[in-house]
Amino acid sequence: MSVLRQIIILKEKRFSNRAISRQLGLSRKTTNKYIGYANQSQLTASELLQLTDEQLNALVDTRAQKPPEDYLQILYHHFCEVEKQLKRVGVTRLLLWQEYKQLHPHGVSYSRFCFHFRRWRQSQQVTMHFDHKAGDKLFVDFTGKKLSVVDPATGEITQVEVFVAVLGASQYTYVEAVVNQKIESFISALIHAFIFFGGVPLAVVPDNLKAAVTRADRYEPLLNDIFQDFGNHYQTGILPARAYKPRDKALVEGAVRIVYNRIFAPLRDQTFSSLADLNGAIQDALTPYNQINFKGRSVSRYRLYEELDKPALQPLPARPYELKRYVKATVYKSSHVWLGEDKHYYSVPYRFMGKKVKIAYTTHSVEVYYNYQRIAAHLRVKGHYQYTSEKSHLPSTHQFVSDWNPEKFIRWAGDIGPNTEFLIRQILERKPHPEQGYKTCLGILSLAKKLGKQRLEKACDRAAYYNSYSYRIVKNILEKGLEEQAWKPPEKDSNQLGVFHENIRGKEYYQ
Repeated sequence: MSVLRQIIILKEKRFSNRAISRQLGLSRKTTNKYIGYANQSQLTASELLQLTDEQLNALVDTRAQKPPEDYLQILYHHFCEVEKQLKRVGVTRLLLWQEYKQLHPHGVSYSRFCFHFRRWRQSQQVTMHFDHKAGDKLFVDFTGKKLSVVDPATGEITQVEVFVAVLGASQYTYVEAVVNQKIESFISALIHAFIFFGGVPLAVVPDNLKAAVTRADRYEPLLNDIFQDFGNHYQTGILPARAYKPRDKALVEGAVRIVYNRIFAPLRDQTFSSLADLNGAIQDALTPYNQINFKGRSVSRYRLYEELDKPALQPLPARPYELKRYVKATVYKSSHVWLGEDKHYYSVPYRFMGKKVKIAYTTHSVEVYYNYQRIAAHLRVKGHYQYTSEKSHLPSTHQFVSDWNPEKFIRWAGDIGPNTEFLIRQILERKPHPEQGYKTCLGILSLAKKLGKQRLEKACDRAAYYNSYSYRIVKNILEKGLEEQAWKPPEKDSNQLGVFHENIRGKEYYQ
Protein backbone atom coordinates (compact mmCIF):
# COMPACT_ATOMS: atom_id res chain seq x y z
CA MET A 1 0.00 0.00 0.00
CA SER A 2 3.00 2.34 0.49
CA VAL A 3 3.79 1.96 -3.23
CA LEU A 4 0.20 2.89 -4.11
CA ARG A 5 0.46 5.98 -1.92
CA GLN A 6 3.67 7.00 -3.75
CA ILE A 7 1.91 6.61 -7.09
CA ILE A 8 -0.97 8.82 -5.89
CA ILE A 9 1.42 11.51 -4.60
CA LEU A 10 3.48 11.58 -7.82
CA LYS A 11 0.35 11.62 -9.99
CA GLU A 12 -0.97 14.57 -7.93
CA LYS A 13 2.30 16.38 -8.78
CA ARG A 14 1.51 15.78 -12.48
CA PHE A 15 4.19 13.15 -13.15
CA SER A 16 3.51 11.05 -16.24
CA ASN A 17 2.83 7.35 -15.95
CA ARG A 18 6.15 6.60 -17.63
CA ALA A 19 8.01 8.89 -15.19
CA ILE A 20 6.25 7.30 -12.20
CA SER A 21 7.28 3.82 -13.42
CA ARG A 22 10.85 4.92 -13.82
CA GLN A 23 10.91 6.74 -10.47
CA LEU A 24 9.48 3.78 -8.45
CA GLY A 25 11.06 0.96 -10.44
CA LEU A 26 7.70 -0.49 -11.51
CA SER A 27 6.57 -1.83 -14.84
CA ARG A 28 4.34 0.48 -16.88
CA LYS A 29 1.59 -2.18 -16.79
CA THR A 30 1.52 -2.25 -12.97
CA THR A 31 1.59 1.58 -12.77
CA ASN A 32 -1.26 1.91 -15.26
CA LYS A 33 -3.29 -0.72 -13.36
CA TYR A 34 -2.99 1.06 -9.98
CA ILE A 35 -3.74 4.46 -11.51
CA GLY A 36 -6.79 2.90 -13.16
CA TYR A 37 -8.02 1.59 -9.77
CA ALA A 38 -7.58 5.10 -8.30
CA ASN A 39 -9.53 6.73 -11.14
CA GLN A 40 -12.39 4.19 -10.80
CA SER A 41 -12.83 5.15 -7.14
CA GLN A 42 -13.80 8.71 -8.18
CA LEU A 43 -11.95 10.04 -5.12
CA THR A 44 -9.48 12.91 -5.08
CA ALA A 45 -5.82 12.34 -4.31
CA SER A 46 -6.11 13.85 -0.82
CA GLU A 47 -9.16 11.62 -0.07
CA LEU A 48 -7.29 8.54 -1.26
CA LEU A 49 -4.27 9.36 0.95
CA GLN A 50 -6.54 9.60 4.01
CA LEU A 51 -7.74 5.98 3.57
CA THR A 52 -6.27 3.19 5.70
CA ASP A 53 -4.24 0.36 4.21
CA GLU A 54 -7.23 -2.02 4.54
CA GLN A 55 -9.49 0.46 2.67
CA LEU A 56 -6.93 0.92 -0.06
CA ASN A 57 -6.55 -2.86 -0.36
CA ALA A 58 -10.31 -3.30 -0.73
CA LEU A 59 -10.26 -0.55 -3.34
CA VAL A 60 -7.67 -2.15 -5.58
CA ASP A 61 -8.55 -5.85 -4.97
CA THR A 62 -11.60 -5.82 -7.19
CA ARG A 63 -11.40 -9.61 -7.63
CA ALA A 64 -12.64 -10.12 -4.06
CA GLN A 65 -15.73 -8.05 -4.91
CA LYS A 66 -16.59 -10.05 -8.01
CA PRO A 67 -19.25 -12.69 -7.41
CA PRO A 68 -18.22 -16.22 -8.34
CA GLU A 69 -19.35 -17.47 -11.65
CA ASP A 70 -22.29 -19.82 -11.93
CA TYR A 71 -20.18 -22.93 -12.41
CA LEU A 72 -18.27 -22.18 -9.19
CA GLN A 73 -21.51 -21.80 -7.26
CA ILE A 74 -22.61 -25.21 -8.53
CA LEU A 75 -19.19 -26.69 -7.74
CA TYR A 76 -19.03 -25.26 -4.23
CA HIS A 77 -22.51 -26.52 -3.48
CA HIS A 78 -21.41 -29.98 -4.68
CA PHE A 79 -18.43 -29.96 -2.28
CA CYS A 80 -20.70 -30.61 0.74
CA GLU A 81 -21.45 -34.07 -0.67
CA VAL A 82 -17.79 -34.54 -1.69
CA GLU A 83 -16.72 -33.94 1.92
CA LYS A 84 -19.08 -36.65 3.18
CA GLN A 85 -18.24 -39.20 0.51
CA LEU A 86 -14.48 -38.87 1.01
CA LYS A 87 -14.90 -40.46 4.45
CA ARG A 88 -16.08 -43.72 2.95
CA VAL A 89 -13.53 -46.47 2.50
CA GLY A 90 -11.97 -46.51 -0.98
CA VAL A 91 -13.53 -43.23 -2.15
CA THR A 92 -11.05 -40.83 -3.80
CA ARG A 93 -11.22 -37.33 -5.24
CA LEU A 94 -10.65 -38.69 -8.72
CA LEU A 95 -13.70 -40.95 -8.42
CA LEU A 96 -15.85 -38.08 -7.14
CA TRP A 97 -14.62 -35.79 -9.93
CA GLN A 98 -15.59 -38.42 -12.50
CA GLU A 99 -19.08 -38.59 -11.00
CA TYR A 100 -19.21 -34.77 -11.04
CA LYS A 101 -18.29 -34.72 -14.74
CA GLN A 102 -21.10 -37.15 -15.53
CA LEU A 103 -23.56 -34.72 -13.98
CA HIS A 104 -21.84 -31.61 -15.42
CA PRO A 105 -20.04 -32.50 -18.68
CA HIS A 106 -18.85 -28.90 -19.14
CA GLY A 107 -17.53 -28.65 -15.58
CA VAL A 108 -13.98 -27.93 -14.47
CA SER A 109 -10.98 -30.21 -15.00
CA TYR A 110 -9.68 -32.53 -12.29
CA SER A 111 -6.83 -30.18 -11.30
CA ARG A 112 -9.22 -27.19 -10.97
CA PHE A 113 -11.66 -29.44 -9.10
CA CYS A 114 -8.96 -30.21 -6.49
CA PHE A 115 -7.83 -26.56 -6.40
CA HIS A 116 -11.30 -25.23 -5.69
CA PHE A 117 -11.99 -28.02 -3.17
CA ARG A 118 -8.92 -26.97 -1.16
CA ARG A 119 -10.06 -23.35 -1.22
CA TRP A 120 -13.57 -24.38 -0.18
CA ARG A 121 -12.19 -26.39 2.75
CA GLN A 122 -10.13 -23.39 3.89
CA SER A 123 -13.18 -21.16 3.69
CA GLN A 124 -15.13 -23.67 5.81
CA GLN A 125 -12.24 -23.87 8.30
CA VAL A 126 -12.18 -27.64 7.84
CA THR A 127 -9.53 -29.44 9.87
CA MET A 128 -7.87 -32.82 9.64
CA HIS A 129 -11.00 -34.74 10.58
CA PHE A 130 -12.13 -34.66 6.94
CA ASP A 131 -9.31 -37.05 6.16
CA HIS A 132 -10.63 -39.72 8.54
CA LYS A 133 -12.18 -42.76 6.89
CA ALA A 134 -15.40 -44.28 8.16
CA GLY A 135 -14.80 -46.95 10.82
CA ASP A 136 -11.06 -46.27 10.71
CA LYS A 137 -9.93 -44.82 14.05
CA LEU A 138 -11.25 -44.38 17.57
CA PHE A 139 -9.52 -41.60 19.53
CA VAL A 140 -9.53 -42.05 23.32
CA ASP A 141 -8.36 -39.95 26.24
CA PHE A 142 -9.12 -38.97 29.83
CA THR A 143 -10.31 -35.48 30.70
CA GLY A 144 -7.98 -33.32 32.74
CA LYS A 145 -10.74 -32.34 35.15
CA LYS A 146 -12.57 -34.88 37.30
CA LEU A 147 -16.05 -35.51 38.60
CA SER A 148 -16.88 -36.75 42.09
CA VAL A 149 -18.97 -39.30 43.98
CA VAL A 150 -20.11 -38.78 47.59
CA ASP A 151 -20.50 -41.65 50.06
CA PRO A 152 -23.98 -41.15 51.59
CA ALA A 153 -22.96 -42.87 54.84
CA THR A 154 -19.72 -41.01 55.61
CA GLY A 155 -19.93 -37.97 53.32
CA GLU A 156 -16.51 -38.82 51.87
CA ILE A 157 -15.91 -37.30 48.43
CA THR A 158 -14.10 -39.49 45.89
CA GLN A 159 -12.69 -37.97 42.71
CA VAL A 160 -13.25 -40.11 39.59
CA GLU A 161 -11.71 -40.00 36.12
CA VAL A 162 -13.73 -39.35 32.96
CA PHE A 163 -13.00 -41.40 29.82
CA VAL A 164 -13.82 -39.97 26.36
CA ALA A 165 -13.85 -41.88 23.04
CA VAL A 166 -14.53 -40.28 19.62
CA LEU A 167 -14.96 -41.95 16.22
CA GLY A 168 -12.92 -40.15 13.58
CA ALA A 169 -15.33 -39.76 10.67
CA SER A 170 -18.53 -38.84 12.51
CA GLN A 171 -17.12 -37.52 15.82
CA TYR A 172 -19.74 -39.70 17.55
CA THR A 173 -18.73 -39.58 21.21
CA TYR A 174 -18.83 -41.91 24.23
CA VAL A 175 -18.20 -40.70 27.80
CA GLU A 176 -17.88 -42.76 31.00
CA ALA A 177 -16.73 -42.09 34.56
CA VAL A 178 -14.27 -44.66 35.95
CA VAL A 179 -12.50 -45.15 39.26
CA ASN A 180 -8.99 -44.39 37.98
CA GLN A 181 -6.74 -44.52 34.93
CA LYS A 182 -5.30 -47.97 35.70
CA ILE A 183 -5.36 -50.71 33.10
CA GLU A 184 -8.46 -52.41 34.58
CA SER A 185 -10.58 -49.24 34.35
CA PHE A 186 -9.13 -48.27 30.97
CA ILE A 187 -9.85 -51.65 29.35
CA SER A 188 -13.33 -51.80 30.90
CA ALA A 189 -14.19 -48.35 29.51
CA LEU A 190 -12.95 -49.34 26.05
CA ILE A 191 -15.08 -52.51 26.09
CA HIS A 192 -18.14 -50.42 27.03
CA ALA A 193 -17.30 -47.96 24.24
CA PHE A 194 -17.19 -50.75 21.63
CA ILE A 195 -20.57 -51.98 22.85
CA PHE A 196 -21.93 -48.41 22.69
CA PHE A 197 -20.70 -47.97 19.10
CA GLY A 198 -21.96 -51.42 18.14
CA GLY A 199 -18.68 -52.45 16.52
CA VAL A 200 -14.89 -52.24 16.51
CA PRO A 201 -12.80 -49.66 14.59
CA LEU A 202 -9.72 -50.64 12.62
CA ALA A 203 -7.46 -48.83 15.11
CA VAL A 204 -7.52 -47.25 18.56
CA VAL A 205 -5.47 -44.09 19.14
CA PRO A 206 -4.73 -43.59 22.86
CA ASP A 207 -2.54 -41.10 24.62
CA ASN A 208 0.78 -42.24 26.08
CA LEU A 209 -0.78 -43.11 29.45
CA LYS A 210 0.84 -45.90 31.47
CA ALA A 211 -2.19 -48.16 31.09
CA ALA A 212 -1.52 -48.31 27.33
CA VAL A 213 2.18 -47.65 26.70
CA THR A 214 5.05 -49.11 28.71
CA ARG A 215 7.71 -46.99 26.99
CA ALA A 216 6.87 -43.98 24.81
CA ASP A 217 8.77 -43.59 21.54
CA ARG A 218 8.15 -41.38 18.53
CA TYR A 219 8.59 -44.20 16.03
CA GLU A 220 7.98 -47.49 17.88
CA PRO A 221 6.32 -47.17 21.31
CA LEU A 222 6.32 -50.27 23.52
CA LEU A 223 2.75 -51.32 24.29
CA ASN A 224 1.53 -52.76 27.56
CA ASP A 225 1.17 -56.58 27.23
CA ILE A 226 -2.42 -56.48 28.46
CA PHE A 227 -3.42 -53.68 26.07
CA GLN A 228 -1.75 -55.47 23.16
CA ASP A 229 -3.64 -58.65 24.03
CA PHE A 230 -6.83 -56.59 24.15
CA GLY A 231 -6.15 -55.35 20.60
CA ASN A 232 -5.52 -58.89 19.38
CA HIS A 233 -8.81 -60.08 20.90
CA TYR A 234 -10.80 -57.40 19.07
CA GLN A 235 -8.58 -57.53 15.95
CA THR A 236 -7.92 -53.80 16.07
CA GLY A 237 -4.64 -51.94 15.79
CA ILE A 238 -3.16 -49.86 18.60
CA LEU A 239 -1.62 -46.58 17.38
CA PRO A 240 -0.44 -44.48 20.35
CA ALA A 241 -0.25 -40.75 19.64
CA ARG A 242 3.20 -39.21 19.63
CA ALA A 243 4.29 -37.70 22.91
CA TYR A 244 3.69 -33.93 23.09
CA LYS A 245 1.79 -34.00 19.76
CA PRO A 246 -1.84 -33.18 20.68
CA ARG A 247 -2.77 -32.74 17.01
CA ASP A 248 -2.36 -36.49 16.55
CA LYS A 249 -5.60 -36.80 18.52
CA ALA A 250 -7.08 -33.35 17.94
CA LEU A 251 -10.61 -34.78 17.69
CA VAL A 252 -10.68 -36.15 21.22
CA GLU A 253 -8.89 -33.04 22.53
CA GLY A 254 -11.67 -30.94 21.03
CA ALA A 255 -14.31 -33.34 22.31
CA VAL A 256 -12.95 -33.00 25.84
CA ARG A 257 -13.43 -29.22 25.70
CA ILE A 258 -17.01 -29.65 24.47
CA VAL A 259 -17.70 -32.32 27.12
CA TYR A 260 -16.79 -29.75 29.77
CA ASN A 261 -19.53 -27.46 28.43
CA ARG A 262 -22.21 -30.01 27.56
CA ILE A 263 -21.78 -32.58 30.35
CA PHE A 264 -19.64 -31.24 33.20
CA ALA A 265 -21.47 -27.91 33.42
CA PRO A 266 -25.05 -29.35 33.63
CA LEU A 267 -23.90 -31.82 36.32
CA ARG A 268 -21.93 -29.32 38.41
CA ASP A 269 -24.61 -28.82 41.10
CA GLN A 270 -25.76 -32.44 41.31
CA THR A 271 -24.59 -34.96 43.94
CA PHE A 272 -24.10 -38.63 43.07
CA SER A 273 -23.86 -41.42 45.62
CA SER A 274 -22.40 -44.05 43.28
CA LEU A 275 -20.49 -44.40 40.05
CA ALA A 276 -23.54 -46.03 38.42
CA ASP A 277 -25.71 -42.99 39.21
CA LEU A 278 -23.07 -40.64 37.81
CA ASN A 279 -22.74 -42.64 34.58
CA GLY A 280 -26.51 -42.68 34.20
CA ALA A 281 -26.58 -38.88 34.33
CA ILE A 282 -23.66 -38.71 31.87
CA GLN A 283 -25.54 -40.89 29.38
CA ASP A 284 -28.64 -38.68 29.71
CA ALA A 285 -26.54 -35.63 28.83
CA LEU A 286 -24.58 -37.47 26.12
CA THR A 287 -27.62 -38.30 23.96
CA PRO A 288 -28.55 -34.68 23.06
CA TYR A 289 -24.85 -33.88 22.70
CA ASN A 290 -24.53 -36.44 19.91
CA GLN A 291 -27.84 -35.50 18.27
CA ILE A 292 -27.39 -31.73 18.08
CA ASN A 293 -26.23 -30.39 14.68
CA PHE A 294 -22.69 -29.19 14.19
CA LYS A 295 -22.32 -25.42 14.25
CA GLY A 296 -22.95 -24.05 10.78
CA ARG A 297 -23.93 -27.45 9.38
CA SER A 298 -27.24 -29.28 9.06
CA VAL A 299 -25.95 -32.64 10.27
CA SER A 300 -25.32 -34.17 13.71
CA ARG A 301 -22.75 -36.61 15.06
CA TYR A 302 -25.40 -39.32 15.38
CA ARG A 303 -26.57 -38.90 11.79
CA LEU A 304 -23.02 -39.10 10.45
CA TYR A 305 -22.42 -42.14 12.65
CA GLU A 306 -25.48 -43.91 11.20
CA GLU A 307 -24.46 -43.06 7.62
CA LEU A 308 -20.68 -43.48 7.81
CA ASP A 309 -19.12 -45.17 10.84
CA LYS A 310 -21.73 -47.71 11.85
CA PRO A 311 -21.78 -49.64 8.52
CA ALA A 312 -17.96 -49.64 8.38
CA LEU A 313 -17.20 -50.90 11.91
CA GLN A 314 -16.00 -54.47 12.41
CA PRO A 315 -18.42 -56.78 14.26
CA LEU A 316 -17.97 -57.36 17.98
CA PRO A 317 -16.47 -60.74 18.97
CA ALA A 318 -18.70 -63.42 20.47
CA ARG A 319 -17.30 -62.81 23.96
CA PRO A 320 -15.97 -59.57 25.43
CA TYR A 321 -12.32 -59.39 26.37
CA GLU A 322 -11.38 -60.80 29.76
CA LEU A 323 -8.50 -58.98 31.40
CA LYS A 324 -5.30 -61.03 31.45
CA ARG A 325 -2.30 -60.56 33.67
CA TYR A 326 1.16 -61.91 33.01
CA VAL A 327 3.92 -63.12 35.35
CA LYS A 328 7.11 -65.05 34.74
CA ALA A 329 7.90 -68.24 36.63
CA THR A 330 10.26 -71.24 36.73
CA VAL A 331 8.90 -74.80 36.57
CA TYR A 332 9.73 -76.64 39.80
CA LYS A 333 10.99 -80.24 39.94
CA SER A 334 7.49 -81.19 41.02
CA SER A 335 6.28 -80.20 37.51
CA HIS A 336 4.35 -77.24 38.93
CA VAL A 337 4.58 -73.46 38.70
CA TRP A 338 3.77 -71.02 41.50
CA LEU A 339 1.17 -68.27 40.99
CA GLY A 340 2.08 -65.80 43.71
CA GLU A 341 -1.15 -63.81 43.69
CA ASP A 342 -3.17 -66.90 44.68
CA LYS A 343 -0.34 -68.75 46.50
CA HIS A 344 -1.30 -71.78 44.43
CA TYR A 345 0.56 -74.40 42.37
CA TYR A 346 -0.44 -75.41 38.82
CA SER A 347 1.00 -78.37 36.91
CA VAL A 348 2.80 -78.26 33.55
CA PRO A 349 4.24 -81.17 31.49
CA TYR A 350 7.26 -82.61 33.35
CA ARG A 351 9.58 -82.15 30.33
CA PHE A 352 9.59 -78.39 31.07
CA MET A 353 11.17 -78.79 34.52
CA GLY A 354 13.59 -75.93 35.18
CA LYS A 355 12.37 -73.87 32.20
CA LYS A 356 11.40 -70.19 32.36
CA VAL A 357 7.72 -69.81 31.43
CA LYS A 358 5.10 -67.06 31.31
CA ILE A 359 1.81 -67.41 33.18
CA ALA A 360 -1.26 -65.63 31.76
CA TYR A 361 -4.22 -65.63 34.10
CA THR A 362 -7.72 -64.15 34.11
CA THR A 363 -10.52 -64.22 36.66
CA HIS A 364 -11.43 -67.77 35.65
CA SER A 365 -8.45 -69.40 33.94
CA VAL A 366 -4.67 -69.90 34.16
CA GLU A 367 -2.53 -70.57 31.07
CA VAL A 368 1.20 -71.33 30.93
CA TYR A 369 3.33 -70.48 27.85
CA TYR A 370 6.82 -71.49 26.83
CA ASN A 371 8.34 -69.79 23.76
CA TYR A 372 4.89 -68.43 22.81
CA GLN A 373 3.39 -71.95 22.89
CA ARG A 374 0.69 -72.78 25.40
CA ILE A 375 1.79 -75.84 27.38
CA ALA A 376 -0.88 -75.95 30.11
CA ALA A 377 -4.34 -74.58 30.90
CA HIS A 378 -6.29 -74.81 34.16
CA LEU A 379 -9.34 -73.34 35.81
CA ARG A 380 -8.20 -70.77 38.34
CA VAL A 381 -8.32 -71.93 41.98
CA LYS A 382 -7.58 -69.49 44.80
CA GLY A 383 -6.88 -72.00 47.59
CA HIS A 384 -3.64 -71.11 49.33
CA TYR A 385 -0.77 -73.61 49.21
CA GLN A 386 -2.77 -76.17 47.27
CA TYR A 387 -2.01 -78.02 44.03
CA THR A 388 -3.99 -78.14 40.80
CA SER A 389 -2.55 -81.01 38.79
CA GLU A 390 -3.31 -82.77 35.56
CA LYS A 391 -2.23 -86.42 35.72
CA SER A 392 -0.73 -86.46 32.21
CA HIS A 393 1.65 -83.63 33.20
CA LEU A 394 3.42 -85.71 35.86
CA PRO A 395 6.12 -88.39 35.39
CA SER A 396 5.04 -91.97 36.07
CA THR A 397 6.29 -92.01 39.68
CA HIS A 398 4.56 -88.73 40.41
CA GLN A 399 1.35 -90.00 38.82
CA PHE A 400 1.40 -92.91 41.28
CA VAL A 401 1.82 -90.49 44.20
CA SER A 402 -0.92 -88.21 42.87
CA ASP A 403 -3.35 -91.15 43.04
CA TRP A 404 -2.83 -91.64 46.80
CA ASN A 405 -6.02 -91.52 48.82
CA PRO A 406 -7.42 -93.45 51.84
CA GLU A 407 -9.69 -95.64 49.69
CA LYS A 408 -6.75 -96.81 47.58
CA PHE A 409 -4.72 -97.96 50.60
CA ILE A 410 -7.74 -99.67 52.21
CA ARG A 411 -8.50 -101.61 49.00
CA TRP A 412 -4.84 -102.60 48.71
CA ALA A 413 -4.79 -103.83 52.31
CA GLY A 414 -8.09 -105.69 51.83
CA ASP A 415 -6.49 -107.73 49.06
CA ILE A 416 -3.89 -108.95 51.59
CA GLY A 417 -6.24 -109.79 54.45
CA PRO A 418 -8.66 -108.49 57.11
CA ASN A 419 -5.92 -107.99 59.73
CA THR A 420 -3.90 -105.82 57.36
CA GLU A 421 -7.00 -103.86 56.38
CA PHE A 422 -7.85 -103.26 60.04
CA LEU A 423 -4.32 -102.00 60.78
CA ILE A 424 -4.33 -99.65 57.77
CA ARG A 425 -7.73 -98.24 58.72
CA GLN A 426 -6.47 -97.56 62.25
CA ILE A 427 -3.38 -95.75 60.93
CA LEU A 428 -5.44 -93.48 58.65
CA GLU A 429 -8.07 -92.73 61.29
CA ARG A 430 -5.60 -91.89 64.04
CA LYS A 431 -3.79 -89.19 62.00
CA PRO A 432 -5.07 -85.58 62.12
CA HIS A 433 -5.00 -85.65 58.32
CA PRO A 434 -5.08 -88.90 56.28
CA GLU A 435 -2.13 -87.79 54.13
CA GLN A 436 0.13 -87.96 57.20
CA GLY A 437 -0.32 -91.75 57.21
CA TYR A 438 0.18 -92.38 53.49
CA LYS A 439 3.89 -93.18 53.72
CA THR A 440 3.36 -95.44 56.75
CA CYS A 441 0.68 -97.36 54.86
CA LEU A 442 2.87 -97.58 51.77
CA GLY A 443 5.76 -98.96 53.81
CA ILE A 444 3.62 -101.64 55.53
CA LEU A 445 1.88 -102.76 52.33
CA SER A 446 5.16 -102.94 50.40
CA LEU A 447 6.34 -105.65 52.88
CA ALA A 448 3.86 -108.08 51.32
CA LYS A 449 5.85 -108.05 48.09
CA LYS A 450 9.09 -108.83 49.95
CA LEU A 451 7.92 -111.29 52.63
CA GLY A 452 4.55 -112.55 51.47
CA LYS A 453 0.93 -111.75 52.26
CA GLN A 454 0.50 -114.49 54.88
CA ARG A 455 3.40 -113.34 57.05
CA LEU A 456 2.27 -109.70 56.78
CA GLU A 457 -1.28 -110.69 57.72
CA LYS A 458 -0.03 -112.43 60.92
CA ALA A 459 2.32 -109.54 61.77
CA CYS A 460 -0.50 -107.02 61.43
CA ASP A 461 -2.69 -109.14 63.70
CA ARG A 462 -0.04 -109.18 66.42
CA ALA A 463 0.76 -105.45 66.05
CA ALA A 464 -2.92 -104.50 66.22
CA TYR A 465 -3.45 -106.50 69.39
CA TYR A 466 -0.77 -104.47 71.16
CA ASN A 467 -2.07 -101.19 69.67
CA SER A 468 1.19 -100.68 67.80
CA TYR A 469 0.18 -98.91 64.58
CA SER A 470 3.51 -98.12 62.95
CA TYR A 471 5.69 -99.35 60.09
CA ARG A 472 8.64 -99.86 62.44
CA ILE A 473 6.74 -102.28 64.75
CA VAL A 474 5.42 -104.39 61.86
CA LYS A 475 8.87 -104.52 60.28
CA ASN A 476 10.51 -105.61 63.57
CA ILE A 477 7.94 -108.41 64.04
CA LEU A 478 8.71 -109.72 60.55
CA GLU A 479 12.49 -109.37 60.82
CA LYS A 480 12.55 -111.35 64.11
CA GLY A 481 9.99 -113.87 62.92
CA LEU A 482 7.73 -113.17 65.90
CA GLU A 483 4.60 -113.58 63.79
CA GLU A 484 5.44 -117.34 63.39
CA GLN A 485 6.02 -118.01 67.09
CA ALA A 486 3.19 -119.67 68.95
CA TRP A 487 1.58 -117.27 71.32
CA LYS A 488 -1.75 -117.00 72.99
CA PRO A 489 -3.12 -113.57 73.72
CA PRO A 490 -3.93 -113.43 77.46
CA GLU A 491 -7.56 -113.11 78.36
CA LYS A 492 -8.62 -109.67 79.34
CA ASP A 493 -9.91 -108.99 82.86
CA SER A 494 -12.92 -106.78 82.76
CA ASN A 495 -11.63 -104.95 85.85
CA GLN A 496 -8.14 -104.56 84.48
CA LEU A 497 -7.20 -101.43 82.66
CA GLY A 498 -4.61 -101.16 79.98
CA VAL A 499 -3.28 -103.93 77.75
CA PHE A 500 -1.68 -107.36 78.32
CA HIS A 501 1.97 -107.86 77.47
CA GLU A 502 4.57 -110.47 78.56
CA ASN A 503 6.82 -107.74 79.95
CA ILE A 504 4.11 -105.94 81.92
CA ARG A 505 3.78 -106.78 85.66
CA GLY A 506 0.37 -107.70 86.91
CA LYS A 507 -1.39 -106.66 90.10
CA GLU A 508 -0.11 -109.74 91.90
CA TYR A 509 3.45 -108.31 91.77
CA TYR A 510 2.52 -105.60 94.23
CA GLN A 511 0.85 -107.84 96.88
